[in-house]
Amino acid sequence: MKKLPLILSIIALVGVVALLVLFLIKPAANQSKGDVAEITATNHSDLKIAYVQTDSVLVNYQMALDLHADFVNRQQQYTSDFAAKQKDFEKQAVAFQEKVQRGGFLTEDRAIRERDRILALEEDMKQLDYELTSKLGEMEASINRQLTDSIVNYVKVYNQKHNYSYIFSNNGNIIIGKQQYNITKDILDGLNARYTASKK
Repeated sequence: MKKLPLILSIIALVGVVALLVLFLIKPAANQSKGDVAEITATNHSDLKIAYVQTDSVLVNYQMALDLHADFVNRQQQYTSDFAAKQKDFEKQAVAFQEKVQRGGFLTEDRAIRERDRILALEEDMKQLDYELTSKLGEMEASINRQLTDSIVNYVKVYNQKHNYSYIFSNNGNIIIGKQQYNITKDILDGLNARYTASKK
């Protein structure tokens, strides 16, 4: 469970970026490849392109920060609860082992029942670990969906005013880009303003 936050954070970042790329880069469905090439070749002035630094958005978007803080709090609570139960289980297992070694059980049947109880507790701990890991995974997926929906919806609204032909994510898609086409600050400011207003 200790490596889980790092893994989930990486999955979240990759998932959000991938979804941004899928949603934001949509050429017109009714144009063939030849039409697109012809339009690009003849109408350079009609083509407006911008890009968003998604890593910067995710690090500075207040909604992302709040969701991450909530996730970390839940994770710490789950880890604390699990550690307390694990400690109790280990204490009972050690007590059982010591009792067996000193012959503390009156009958073999009583020792077998206690052993079975300890084994059942061990299975319960494995199940609890699985359940907590699943809950954290589901929470991470929910956070990814919320962030993706929020960012994509805002970029669509933003683009109604600015009419870009394409808005790219910089993650893996842009090698060089002129700063004048970087709309990250506009997107981030708009996202944070909308999120702040929604909390009032």
